Parts: sequence; structure tokens; C-alpha cells
Amino acid sequence: MIGLSRFTGVVPLSLSMLGGALTVACLPNLLSRYGAAAMALVLLAVACRWRGCRLPAFFMLGFAWATIHGSLAMEARLPDTLYGKNVLVTGHIDGLPVARSDATRFMLRIEQAELDGQPLDLRGKLRLSWHRPRLPLPACSRWRLMLRLKRPRGLVNPGGIDSERVALTNRIVATGYVREDAANTMLADSGTCVDGWRETLSQRIAERVADRRDAASLRAFAVGDTRGLDNRDWEIARANGIPHLIAISGFHVGVAAIGGVWLVQLFYLLWPALGLRIPAPIAKAVMALLVAAGYGVLAGLGVATVRTLLMIAVIAWARCLRRQPDAAVSLAIALIAMLLLDPLSVLTAGFWLSFVGVALLMFCPKTRRGGWRGFIRELCSAQWLMTVSLLPLTMWFFGEASLIGALSNLFAIPVVSLLVVPGVLLSMVLLMLCAPLATPLLWLLAGLMHGQWWLFEQLARLPGAHWYLPQVRLWALLCALIGAVWMFSPRGVPLRILGALLFLPLLFPPLSRPKQGAFEMWMLDVGQGLAILLRTQHHTLVYDTGAGYSADFTMGDAVVLPSMRALGWRRLDRLIVSHADNDHAGGAQAVMRAFPGAIATTGEPERLPDLARCESGENWIWDDVRFSLIQPPSDPGASNNDRSCVLLVEGRGGSLVIGGDISAKVEARLLDRFPLSSPTVLLAPHHGSRHSSSERFIAAVQPSLALVSAGWRSRFGHPHPLVVERYGAAGVPLLNTADTGAVRVDFPTDAAPHVAARWRQVRRPYWRE
Repeated sequence: MIGLSRFTGVVPLSLSMLGGALTVACLPNLLSRYGAAAMALVLLAVACRWRGCRLPAFFMLGFAWATIHGSLAMEARLPDTLYGKNVLVTGHIDGLPVARSDATRFMLRIEQAELDGQPLDLRGKLRLSWHRPRLPLPACSRWRLMLRLKRPRGLVNPGGIDSERVALTNRIVATGYVREDAANTMLADSGTCVDGWRETLSQRIAERVADRRDAASLRAFAVGDTRGLDNRDWEIARANGIPHLIAISGFHVGVAAIGGVWLVQLFYLLWPALGLRIPAPIAKAVMALLVAAGYGVLAGLGVATVRTLLMIAVIAWARCLRRQPDAAVSLAIALIAMLLLDPLSVLTAGFWLSFVGVALLMFCPKTRRGGWRGFIRELCSAQWLMTVSLLPLTMWFFGEASLIGALSNLFAIPVVSLLVVPGVLLSMVLLMLCAPLATPLLWLLAGLMHGQWWLFEQLARLPGAHWYLPQVRLWALLCALIGAVWMFSPRGVPLRILGALLFLPLLFPPLSRPKQGAFEMWMLDVGQGLAILLRTQHHTLVYDTGAGYSADFTMGDAVVLPSMRALGWRRLDRLIVSHADNDHAGGAQAVMRAFPGAIATTGEPERLPDLARCESGENWIWDDVRFSLIQPPSDPGASNNDRSCVLLVEGRGGSLVIGGDISAKVEARLLDRFPLSSPTVLLAPHHGSRHSSSERFIAAVQPSLALVSAGWRSRFGHPHPLVVERYGAAGVPLLNTADTGAVRVDFPTDAAPHVAARWRQVRRPYWRE
């Protein structure tokens, strides 16, 4: 059991500093960084005299430091006045560019920028896309590029990735794309850089390993290059709970440090007299740190890597001082150092999974028995502990976990850590010194990875490989974490099994359902496109699925399915794709793969042959809610937009009209279906295009609320100012997902339809645009 002495001194100070940095992340607006810094300095000065003030001083230090970094990162973002303008930027590529069939995506670190020949005060990193570039984009290369930029702004949906938070933590000041321009040119080489070494080593591995996935795995272990892994590979990895192994983890860095220790032992074995000049413990500590640091730099210095390097540095420093470092104190010092280096790292999943995982292993030690049985027992216990105790955080950040992850990791961790990582490290040394000698070793490692991937594929087919839970509430997360600590506490803590009860709010969250005769609608934020979720008491329907931008990225995978899982919707009864245009049908295949039993129909079966035809006049009743298809027309000469399925949903307290992309011509045919007997919500046809939402149609429907699904500052001009004016003249409130994020509208039985949530305003942290 860890004694109380371990939790005195630096440990509470580190936790206090963490609390201060975390408090800033909860604020809707940042306080003055100058005021926060002044208060922190005053408290630190007081703490130097009175020890009792150290905890609040460190809390304020973490608060002020996170405030300063957050303010600087937000102020560095692209000025809004530059939106839509061509900016000439000179900079060098940061990281490894990702080349896909549709575009190459990369980070560019700005050296200078100008607008119409005038210099701009713009510094930081840009996240860019270049559609079919004329030249390859090697790592570290310098470019002068004509760019169209915008401030980081992402889609906001239940269960979705907060891309604006990601931009903040990565110090991305703008996103955009490269415009075709004569000014686009590669400049003189900026010289050697770490990313250049990484790319070179990655290419050399790919040249020597024939199988794509085997080569991609070895490249990931060697230099953190995961570009060769596709969506299917990551799906298998998530099903087995091994993404942390593919992305270089802190454990791999620890293996590299052990390799440094063994290297020193070899030197001292060959030259024993060396011990008379340099004490062996000091040499081992220094070499372990150097080797780990070198591997960490080549790996890209992720959060887990940096945390491990800081802990190794603390241990090495203690060994050089002839002291035995305390594990909890080492972790606390590493935490303080991490917060000083980057206080915004508290916003990343890697920070919490890394520090909490190590802390739990320290707090819940197991007595090891001798021999191989003791080793196997300890390995199984550690895997069970990490799988269960990190489940709450995994669900909080990703909404997904693997029930077979403990089994997969049981054999994956020893194979990867004891065989693959040491072999990859040795192969990198050989690639730099004598490349032909590395080839047989890489073949051997590739064969090992090939067999392991085959086993992962078999396990990924087992039930529970992909396990989803509704969006985790903060109080359920805290209860489960307390339960994990209680369950795995050292012997002597009473009733440890009762800690499992604290997981119940996480595993079985309370979910509300519409009453009989009521229904619920979510208009998701999919940018320029449309995706609607509808639910009655026992049934669900999806209308349109947003766009598909490539084979690897569709709104079905990125928005529709994560939103359904976050809301706790485990089934889909029907999918309606209004028509075959990409912004409505691009994600349909992803939804159909996830729910193969759902009825799928469309207004354009000729362009979507996997779907049946929407039949005008078809209707059905779910839980006393009536669904009617009142379009498309049978006219084969109608335009694609005018062949959209029009859906009418009628509950006891209100109605909903979804018109896809129909024009005013089709609207005129539907006038005799309105007005309805109950308050009506209208999804403005064609995203608010000026060719739809005619005055006659608005007057006939008499909506109490109108909704538009459009991209932020849509290049199509949606919704058109004339349409906005029409709804305003009719006294109809108009909401746009570009401004509100996902919108939830409830249609209860005893009241008029009302907006229940605007997801961009549900929780508005300071980094949200």
C-alpha cells in the first residue's frame, strides 16, 4: 500500500496546479491574462513566506498560465476580416503531409504572410488542403503559396469531435486550401529537420516491406508515421483496443530507455575499467534519457511520449544525485513540467489517459510472485486494471470501447513491446548505418505483424468488439473513476467489490423517450448538406446523411452515426435519402452498413441503385405518429432536386415538413396539403435557396419555426437574403445550423413544438467560435 507520505509535498501541489488549469477550460470566456498573472505572482510571493498558501498559489499559477496560453492562442487566430481573401504565405511544412486520392493535407508553419503586397501580422500553424498538387510535398520543404483561409470552425453535434478544441491545442490559427496560382512555388530547402529524418526512415521501411499494412505498422512503431493505415485498419485497431499501441505510447519510450541501459551494460561488460571514470548508475541514467529522448523526437513528441520522457528525466536526475526516486513524486513532477510546457494539454485525451493510467498502476500495485506464472499473473492483472479503470475516460473522449480489448492487449503488448519495438529500434539504427543489414530484420518483423493483424481481424468479428454508450455525463464519469479506484485499491480497503456499483450510471445512463403520440427531431450540423434524425417512442428514422468527401471521410461516419450513438439510439427502422446529390446522399452507404436491416428509399433510385423508390402517397404510423410521403413526382423529366422525397410527420402536438431540395415549382404542387391542423415546423427547402421557400408556400404551410441546414458562410449563399427576408416578413423565426450547431426540436403531445437544444450554445467554452 502506498503510504500517506507519498501524498505530501509535491503531489498535492501538482494536483492543485492541475485544478487551476482545468478551471480555465470550463470558462465560457477568458479572464484578463494580466490580472490572472498578477494574482498568481502575489500568491507565489506570499507562499514563499507562509507555507499554508502554497496550494492556492499553485492553483492560481495553473489558472494564470493556462489563461495566458489560451488568450495568446485565440488572439493568434486569423482576423475575421481576412475571410474569403487570397493571402500569400511563405512557410515550411510542419509534420508529415498526408497524400490521398482527392487532396494532400498538411500543416504549414508561417514565416511571413501578405495581402495585396502588404505584410500581415500572422504567425502560427495552418491546416491546409491542396487538391491534386503539381509537385510532391516533402516534409520540411519551404513554399510560397496563395491560400484561401478561415478561422478554425468545426461542426458541433452530439458525440462529435470538437475540432475547434483540437485547433486550439495544436495552435492552429487558420484552416484553408491552396488556390491554383502562378505564385505557388517551392523555395530553397530549409535544411535538415526531424520530420525530414522521419519521412526518410519511413520511406526506407516502405521500400523493404511489400505488404502495405505490415509496412504501415512498422512505420508507425518506428517514427509515428500512421499515414499508411486506412479506415479499415483503424476500425480493426479500435475493435481490439490497441490504437495506443499503434500510436507510439509512453511504454514504447520506456522500452527504448531500457535499451539504452542495456547498451551501457554492454559497454561496461566489454570495458570494465570504464567504471573507474564514470559510475555505471549515472551512465545508465544518462544513456536511458538520451535514447528515450531520441526515440521520442522521432515519434513526434505526443503527450504520452512527453510524459514518459519527463518521468525518465526525473528518475535520471535523481540517480545522478544518488537518490532513489519516488514513483508518485516522479509522476507529480512530470505533471508540473507538462503543465508548464503546455497547460492546454489538459484539453487532450492523451493527457488524461496517460497520467491517470500511470497513477492507477501506482496506486493499485499487485504483489508479484516469482517465475513465469507470476509474470503472466501480473500481466493479466495489469491489463484487467487498465481496461476497467480507463473505461470511463475512454467513453468520455471517444464514446466507444472494446470488450475484447483486455484479451487483445494481453498478447499484443508483450509482442509489440518485447519484440517489435526493440526490433524496430535496431532496424532504424541499421538503416542509418548499413541499410542492407536492416532488410532481413524488417522482413522478420513484418511477418510477426502480419500474423498479429490476422488475429486482430478474427477478434474484431466477436460480439462486443465495438461497444458504444450514450454521451457520458460528468457526474457519471466521476462516479465511475471513484469506483475504479475503490475496486482496485490495495488489500485492506473494505468492500472493494462495491466499487463496481459506481459504474452503473456510466453503463446504464437514464435515457428519455418521447411519449406516445410525440416525437423528437435532430437537425445535425453537417455543413453544406442535410441530415435529420427522427425518433418516436420505439422507432427511429434518418432523413438524408450529409455529404461524402472521399472514400475515407463521409458525414455518415463522422456525424450521423456518432450522433445516434451519443443519443443512445441503437436501432434504425428506416432511411430516406431525398435524392442522390452528394450533400444529401454522401453518407448513406456508411449508415446502411451500420444498420443493414433498415428500409432504405430514395427519390432517385436510378442514381442510387441500392435503395428502393420513395412512393408518393405511402404512409405509416409509429407510436401514434403519422408519416406520409407526399413527393416525389412521377415525372421522369423533373430535375434532380425536384425529385426529392418530401416527408410529412404529424404528431398529436405538432407537425414537421421536410422538403429536401425541392424548388418553388414543386412547392406549388403541394399547396393543397396545407395548412395543417397543428403547429408546423418547416425545414426550409434547398437550404434556403432563392429558388425555394416561395411566399405562397410559406403562407400555405404557416410554420411556427423554420430551419436551415447550411455551411458556415456558405459559398452558395445559403440561406439567400431574399429567403431570410420572406420568413422574417411572415413572422417565422429562422434557425441555421451554421450558427446554432445541431438543433433539437421536441414535438410533445401537450404543447407546441419547441427548440429544446442548440448544440453550439449548450456548452460554449472559450475556444468555441
